[in-house]
Amino acid sequence: MVCMFSVASWAVTHTAQLSALKDFRSSVGEVGQLLAKEYAHQAHSPNGEKNWSKKYPSCGGLLQSPIDLHGDILQYNASLGPLEFQGYNVSSSELLNLTNNGHSVKLCLHPAMHIQGLGSHRYRATQLHLHWGDSQEPFGSEHTVSGKHFAAELHIVHYNSDQYPNISAASNQSGGLAVLAVLLERGSFNPSYDKIFSHLQHVRFKGQQVRIPGFNIEELLPEKTAEYYRYEGSLTTPPCNPTVLWTVFRNTVQVSQEQLLALETALFCTDVSDPAPIEMVNNFRQVQKFEERLVYISFQQGLTDAELSMGIVLSVALAGILGICIVLGVSIWLFRRKKSSKKSENKGVIYKPAIKKETETVP
Repeated sequence: MVCMFSVASWAVTHTAQLSALKDFRSSVGEVGQLLAKEYAHQAHSPNGEKNWSKKYPSCGGLLQSPIDLHGDILQYNASLGPLEFQGYNVSSSELLNLTNNGHSVKLCLHPAMHIQGLGSHRYRATQLHLHWGDSQEPFGSEHTVSGKHFAAELHIVHYNSDQYPNISAASNQSGGLAVLAVLLERGSFNPSYDKIFSHLQHVRFKGQQVRIPGFNIEELLPEKTAEYYRYEGSLTTPPCNPTVLWTVFRNTVQVSQEQLLALETALFCTDVSDPAPIEMVNNFRQVQKFEERLVYISFQQGLTDAELSMGIVLSVALAGILGICIVLGVSIWLFRRKKSSKKSENKGVIYKPAIKKETETVP
């Protein structure tokens, strides 16, 4: 039986823990086979995104992801509270499998990792992976915000462990899966992400894997994780099951240009023996139609308008300051002009009587 254990049971003894971990990895392997059937992101490929629905009908169905997060579909929900991350700080003595599965780089996660705050159920983490663009157009996020793409996107995949024995069983059930999405943008060097990126050279080709030391997975998340978008959607890769509860964090995480370049150039979709290797780039799905759904948000838009970037906010503020300066400048100029004109008139009044008086004294 696959993954039929609880955190309490595997923590009782070291032997039980190892046995549970073996079952868990078996479960992850099963879902890996489920999700790694032949498909491609390349538009020119016969297995490309436009043809996914021919082999995987759900890819052309309802509740598809990713989507564009924009004002018309956003609705504040006061009941959305902060998420609780349990077991995310994985000891460095625990080794995690990093794999090139031909579509992304995937890190299998420790079975002690859970999140709470998604209703009454706990969701167990299984793996994380990334989506990115290429070195020419480094805009590879799947979700967009008001039409804006980001450099890359991290997904941490969980399943409802209270209701289902493993991810294979949960992936076909409504609400069976929960994915945390982190939007990455170009900025400063990120030491936490480098705990993954520094090992990419060991998994360049499909099927290659390496074991890396555990670390605090929570460090991959942005600040203010209590601010997020929440909606019901699907897997963004075949079979595109519409069974995912999405949490897209509002705030982004920065990684450096060099780190992005490593992600965009290190990996191949093909195995090491392939005479014509294919670069693993642009492995993101296009934004999908949203139909009549709503995206619930855990934050008040009025505090910081979700539709405005910081650049727009600064532009509006600067425009306001400039307008005030112009008004003040014009007012001062008019005041000085009026004062100067009045002074000239007063001089004339004083000068004319003096001429008149002088004329009257002439005999």
